[in-house]
Amino acid sequence: HDALPIYIEVAQFVYLLLHNAKIREVIDTIGKKGVLLLGRFTEGRMAVLEGLRCKLRSLGFAPMVFNFDKPETKDFTETVRLLANLSHFVIVDITNPRSAPLELKAAVPDYMVPFVPILQEGEEPFAMFADLQNKYDWVLKPVIRYPSIDRLMEVLEENIVRPAEVKFNELLARRTEQLRIENV
Repeated sequence: HDALPIYIEVAQFVYLLLHNAKIREVIDTIGKKGVLLLGRFTEGRMAVLEGLRCKLRSLGFAPMVFNFDKPETKDFTETVRLLANLSHFVIVDITNPRSAPLELKAAVPDYMVPFVPILQEGEEPFAMFADLQNKYDWVLKPVIRYPSIDRLMEVLEENIVRPAEVKFNELLARRTEQLRIENV
């Protein structure tokens, strides 16, 4: 009886695969609404994660958090890369990072998805973060430093979501640009 829900989910996924238009719609919807949240959200920092999730939902987004057990068929890095590639944009809290540097190094170079860095006041970005910002223009500048969760929620739409939307649209235009051929 415990396995029944997973079989239903697998059946739904197989149905989507068999009806290609539907899976395209699902991927498009995730690409328009999905926001991956990366960071070290330990016990004392769960309020930041919950605040982001709640505020993003109120703005019509579907926040995705990578805080589950490793899938059997993918490693952690592959899973983060997959979720980042599906996302409309990524918010990465680089406060006291553990795996964020590796997650960013694994995803940023290959996926033209806006990455919005945030950082709690009193912390400094990890040493090589500037390299990612300087090399990949979809890692947004500046890092948004927040003094409190309340202030982060106040500025989320203006300082995080809007710049991510602008960058998303810019990247979309780049991806859909037609091949130019010059006859000589």
